[in-house]
Amino acid sequence: MDGKMLARLGAVVFVAIAVTATAIDMARKDEPSVPPAAPILQPPADPLREGQRRCQQLGEAAASDAECLRVWAETRDRFLGRTPAPAAPRSSEER
Repeated sequence: MDGKMLARLGAVVFVAIAVTATAIDMARKDEPSVPPAAPILQPPADPLREGQRRCQQLGEAAASDAECLRVWAETRDRFLGRTPAPAAPRSSEER
């Protein structure tokens, strides 16, 4: 084979590869590359989390808020795996 024939053969092979790669790329664009996401499941509403959000929005005032102190104590108990402390028994005078 002479040089011209080898150059032409190389050019034809290059063009064939380029056309094949382009066709494959175009075919892939028709298919979605990422499968559709499953619907996000919402966990049931947690009153403790809602209390934490409220206390977060209070900022420094939450340190003196009785409800925030209760929420933080309950959060701490839940995190540490402790059962909540029973409420103090009421005296007969309070009844």
